[in-house]
Amino acid sequence: MNGHGYDAKARSAAITNGRDRAPARSMLKAIGFGDDDLRKPIVGIANTWIGTMPCGYNLREVAQHVAQGIRDAGGTPMEFNTIAISDGITMGTEGMKASLVSREVIADSIELTGRGYALDAIVALFACDKTGPGAAMGLMRLDVPAVMLYGGSIKPGRVDGKDLTVGDVFEAVGAHAAGKIDDAMLKRIEDHACPGVGACGGQFTANTMATCFEFLGLSPVGSASPPADDPRKAKEGYRAGTLVMDLLRRGVTPRALATRAAFENAIAAAAGTGGSTNSVLHLLAIAHEADVPLTIDDFDAISRRTPIIADLRPGGRYVATDVDAAGGIQLIARRMIEGGLADGGIATVTGRTLAEETADVRETPGQQVIATAEKPFKAHGGLVILRGNIAPDGAVVKIAGHEPESLRGRARVFDREEDAMHAVDRREIVAGDIVVIRYEGPKGGPGMREMLGVTGAIVGQGLGGDVALITDGRFSGATRGLMVGHIAPEAFVGGPIALIRDGDTIVIDIENRKLNVLVSDDELATRRAAWQARPPHYTRGVFGKYANEVGSAALGAVTS
Repeated sequence: MNGHGYDAKARSAAITNGRDRAPARSMLKAIGFGDDDLRKPIVGIANTWIGTMPCGYNLREVAQHVAQGIRDAGGTPMEFNTIAISDGITMGTEGMKASLVSREVIADSIELTGRGYALDAIVALFACDKTGPGAAMGLMRLDVPAVMLYGGSIKPGRVDGKDLTVGDVFEAVGAHAAGKIDDAMLKRIEDHACPGVGACGGQFTANTMATCFEFLGLSPVGSASPPADDPRKAKEGYRAGTLVMDLLRRGVTPRALATRAAFENAIAAAAGTGGSTNSVLHLLAIAHEADVPLTIDDFDAISRRTPIIADLRPGGRYVATDVDAAGGIQLIARRMIEGGLADGGIATVTGRTLAEETADVRETPGQQVIATAEKPFKAHGGLVILRGNIAPDGAVVKIAGHEPESLRGRARVFDREEDAMHAVDRREIVAGDIVVIRYEGPKGGPGMREMLGVTGAIVGQGLGGDVALITDGRFSGATRGLMVGHIAPEAFVGGPIALIRDGDTIVIDIENRKLNVLVSDDELATRRAAWQARPPHYTRGVFGKYANEVGSAALGAVTS
């Protein structure tokens, strides 16, 4: 027991203590642990490093600093790995279906390792899009003292004096198809957009979620801002190791931090930075695991009252490293607290409140990246929930301020992403079209693929203001333009999106939060009577199991 009356080794004692545990201790001694190590609390380092992408490629090194922090603070670190799927690499392929599924695998693997080895506490290292949400979900299930630490953003690439992210590469593909750039320019953009390690560089999904986790209190304030290759990341790793030991001694767990107020802060952070629509899906799922009531409509309500105060890509001008140079996520938090947009009283992993953690923030003089609530870049946040006869349970769209507030157009219907991409490549999509991509939902895909290849090509062809896209799939955080995703119910379960036909008129009305097809109720009923359910694409393996268990996107696409 410690001074707070909390037994820091209460869990791992079941593995390491007593006569009957001699075989377990013997096996642990085979890999270098001694008696003194096994008498201390056992702290897991959940590492999402994988050698297939740049996003978390620095996490092996970060884990070493975390481990040293744990040791110096009186614990014994034990590192374990999980998996990660790169959205950017798999985009537009069958492999992209693995991305959202990986969120559940990450959560499951962290939960299983935590329970299997009776870990006393965990530091979770995350980087790319699904590793953070998956880790948070696993930590909520275990509810042991924990710290989340982001590996950091990639630095921007440069071509002809312009900062580049991977989103620019996707848009360059469309520009090339339209004859706007030649082979040599496409190759230059490909070669220079991603210059090193780190997660995608705009306020895309990874950086959005890293921001959210600081506003949730699960990550140390200011820890996410340093880029992946910055020497400060080593210090953040060491600090995370010492912080988790402090949490352990105080008996503070993730569920104690992830309150309703903290989730509202996280939603405001996503909305106020023009963040990814995937934040809706992930925060709903994390709240579900934390037993915190949260609905899709909460995002719209909070977004309506939250102005955009960070001028970040894809809707704005700057990248994630510019946030760091301006003053960091802590400056965003300070501005939001000052403007009454966030609750500064929520607790964080440091033991101090969000307001206390941001009280001494340093703003870089003359920075133009982060504004104030009084003089924001846009009066309302970017996350909008639409409903109507296409999406009775809701749909999500991100508004950055450059998109049309409403659009009426002709439906161009595709039953899979590849078919839509072929049509865009062949220049068959024209101004006034509304592209419908369906049977790509959580069950129908399965896995709810992102459509950055298609949306990037549309924008790259110069049609971003004249063509919209609606889908029961998802969009990348790098997507821009009038793109509506997460339509629920999805086509596979008979949602109304399955009833749309080529040539139907679709109306997207942002101001009134409506998404409708101009077809009579009688005609929709006739089409429904003729609709036939499709067999699943997968009936076995992880995809088959996922499709059988996953729920609606409107509820976070959870499997429990």
